[in-house]
Amino acid sequence: MPARIRDERESDAGAIASLIERAFLTAKHAGGNEAAIVAALRAADALSVSLVAESDGILTGHVAFSPVLIDGRDMGWFGLGPLAVAPEHRHHGTGAALVRQGLARLRAAGASGCVVLGDPDYYARFGFAPDRALVLPDVPAPYFQALRFDDAEGAGIVAYHPAFTG
Repeated sequence: MPARIRDERESDAGAIASLIERAFLTAKHAGGNEAAIVAALRAADALSVSLVAESDGILTGHVAFSPVLIDGRDMGWFGLGPLAVAPEHRHHGTGAALVRQGLARLRAAGASGCVVLGDPDYYARFGFAPDRALVLPDVPAPYFQALRFDDAEGAGIVAYHPAFTG
């Protein structure tokens, strides 16, 4: 049975944290703080879009989108991440469904675009690509990618919410 994508509920917080911890346990580039990032974003009311994948009443995936600043200004851009899929549910399209639904929500809300720090091969399927106009300091360009909605403007240094550094 395919996973159903829905908005997170308040009662999902513990299950989301557990899912994220399991998903990033063996991830190559995990920081170990991904669940704490989502909790801090939630506490700061900075989870602009927070979706879960649910199959047979069990959460199998989660994606977060939060505002980012460009040169210190809110220009209507968002950051994708973390994206987490339970290990036993990978390679079934769960992550892709979460990303697609989240991007659709951002577009519908009038967002300018979305950035992501991640595997270029994975995120290219959604239209993400390196963008010389947007820079995340100290990150190799191929891994920091952007997706502009409707030729949106935006150039400068990108800063994620403080939850990502704290």
